[in-house]
Amino acid sequence: MKIADLITWFEAWANPAWCESWDNCGWQIEPGVLQEKARVLVCLTPTLAVMQEAIAENANLIFAHHPLIFTPPKSLRTGEAIAEMVRLSFTHNIGIYTAHTNFDQVQDGTADVLAQILELKEVTPIVPTQAGLGYGRVGLLEPFLTLQELLAAIQTRLASPNLIFSPTTDLQQTISRVAVLGGSGASYIWAVAKSGAQAYLTSDCKFHQFQESRDLNLILIDAGHYATERPACDRLVQKFQSLNLDWVQLSQKDEDFRQFFA
Repeated sequence: MKIADLITWFEAWANPAWCESWDNCGWQIEPGVLQEKARVLVCLTPTLAVMQEAIAENANLIFAHHPLIFTPPKSLRTGEAIAEMVRLSFTHNIGIYTAHTNFDQVQDGTADVLAQILELKEVTPIVPTQAGLGYGRVGLLEPFLTLQELLAAIQTRLASPNLIFSPTTDLQQTISRVAVLGGSGASYIWAVAKSGAQAYLTSDCKFHQFQESRDLNLILIDAGHYATERPACDRLVQKFQSLNLDWVQLSQKDEDFRQFFA
């Protein structure tokens, strides 16, 4: 499959026109690779380490969730990460394509994969955007779990190095309805509270957002940005593999930009 055909297939599923006005979905750098057979390296974040991996693997497309460019740079100078990515992209003929908030909304996107990992049933979007799609997912746990069991399941299944959660006096309370949203989801706390969820799995939550959740009787669980979105990249690799591409692989150089001191 040519890169142009791969992108056409993907955009029929996750239209870049659905992305938010502040976002930057679609081509970040296209150095003239559209007619080449697709050799794809999938990653969460396009970094210089991922670019070096793509060069070593003879890939011609880095397919990322996070945009390389959020706002137009005012200049490109030697020694700057984005400038170096641009230079290497054109030097080695490697395109960079991003699927961000459009990928968040679709079936088998970032939120859907989290819901599947927790085996939620009767799943619906937290905030619908179009028929059957939207931001986040909320559903039922079957069987129900205690809060302690839910936290343990999240940490095990997402391999999260650190979980932060709202203060609670009862880790043995029964949890039956859970909401999930990969990446930065604290702005949806009120919508989650209205959904009837007892617990909300997301990331990048601030101190007073935990207070806000507690006041809404909602258990907020922060598992980290990387841990909540990386599984969707793995699912994307599986979808690409079903298309019989020349080569596709999940990046091994993707990284969590946070470390925790033991």
